Amino acid sequence: MSKFIKRKAREAGLAPGTLTDHNPSNEAAEINVIHYDGENLEERKVINADECSVYKGSLGVTWINVDGVKQVDVIEKIGKCFNLHPLLLEDIACGGHRPKIDDYDDHLFIVINMLSYDDTRKDIISEQVSFVLGENYVLSFQEDIEGDLFTPSRNRLKGNKGKIRKAGADYLMYTLADTIIDNYFIILEKMGERIEEMEVRLTTNPTPALLHSIYNLKREIITLRKSVWPLREVLSRMERDETPLIKDGTKIYIRDVYDHTIQVIDAIESYRDVLGGMLDIYLSSVSNKMNQVMKVLTVISTIFIPLTFIAGVYGMNFRKNFPELDWEYGYPFVWGVMIAVAGAMVLYFRKKKWF
Repeated sequence: MSKFIKRKAREAGLAPGTLTDHNPSNEAAEINVIHYDGENLEERKVINADECSVYKGSLGVTWINVDGVKQVDVIEKIGKCFNLHPLLLEDIACGGHRPKIDDYDDHLFIVINMLSYDDTRKDIISEQVSFVLGENYVLSFQEDIEGDLFTPSRNRLKGNKGKIRKAGADYLMYTLADTIIDNYFIILEKMGERIEEMEVRLTTNPTPALLHSIYNLKREIITLRKSVWPLREVLSRMERDETPLIKDGTKIYIRDVYDHTIQVIDAIESYRDVLGGMLDIYLSSVSNKMNQVMKVLTVISTIFIPLTFIAGVYGMNFRKNFPELDWEYGYPFVWGVMIAVAGAMVLYFRKKKWF
């Protein structure tokens, strides 16, 4: 089964915006900060979340990435540093949300599902990534602490490649979203390879194990679809909403990400249709096999019906008026009749191409 990070249950009756502790193992969160401008870049790991307050309002752009959102105190401290709304913090801590965007005037809250493909188990791993886009900062909160997809963005920042160091926080937000969405194409490619393999197996030897694989892949396609369809609306709002946090120059790039999202959606719908057709083909193949077996059994039964009748007639215990019983060649004669009847029926069935 795929690994899904489920929405964490909160206690009923709590006030909106109340954060609850979901970290019984006391697993520590990792906070990494990259602060940069066109000329300089500073990268450091923060031990205490209160240290992040120095970056609010500072010159340049700050990217604060938090790996592991189970520690409520870390989320609360960062929220206090950047004046984040309690409902926003609750959405970060609880997780399990569909992609969405909320406008809080001086910052945007954006949720995107980061998906990765497990080659060993051949399934999708889904993780919510929460972004907060401010005037000169981007906050990213990841549910897991086992790595992410943002290494290319970090390398571009460190190497001062492209325009990322010369642009603002909105361009950094675009870069991170584009990295997540581009990884969807890698997942689709791997799914396409699995579908091609299943099609070959389907035409050669359809088995119950293959049916199970088709259902698993169809479930993964549904998971991918749930992550991508709402994302279209998120990107559309980022491109069209009148917000000073996203400049017109960046909206052109966001439109390109939107186009990529549409391509992913089209591919997902195509795969859904293909998998639905594969299920129909499998059921048809199983039905055809059953029909072939029933046809053979029916032919055999039909052949033995007259033979059974003849054997039943000559098996009666009445000797009177049964001249064949005392005939010297009666036994081989009956055998000959039975063989002739069976042979004639076989030739007739062959002529009709019934088997």
